[in-house]
Amino acid sequence: MGFFSKIFSKIFPSANAAEVVVAAPPVAAGAPAAPAAPASIPLGDVAPILDAMPGASGLNWRTSIVDLLKLLGLDSSLAARKELAGELLYSGNDEPGSAAWNIWLHKQVMRSIAANGGTLPADLRD
Repeated sequence: MGFFSKIFSKIFPSANAAEVVVAAPPVAAGAPAAPAAPASIPLGDVAPILDAMPGASGLNWRTSIVDLLKLLGLDSSLAARKELAGELLYSGNDEPGSAAWNIWLHKQVMRSIAANGGTLPADLRD
């Protein structure tokens, strides 16, 4: 099971982690588009699920990948985030652990949750 599958399974425990796919990163102008993800099955609103988790009120999970991982009880170390970034096909030049890199990682996790059927409010979508 990949790191993103672990995230998804913590949010939607009844989902089949074997069917979870990561969303393709945004495509730069002129680059070939990645194949489309399979059609998603609506699973529910992500924000209320995460807001209801113990400790959510003390964490900034809506913008922080570290806080999101902590909320889900997953490893939030730099090594774990590097593994997640590799799975999500990070190809930028930002230093691992930098603010820009962590922001990209959080946005890509949210895109992948949406691509797999999670419903996100506007403030969590690009």
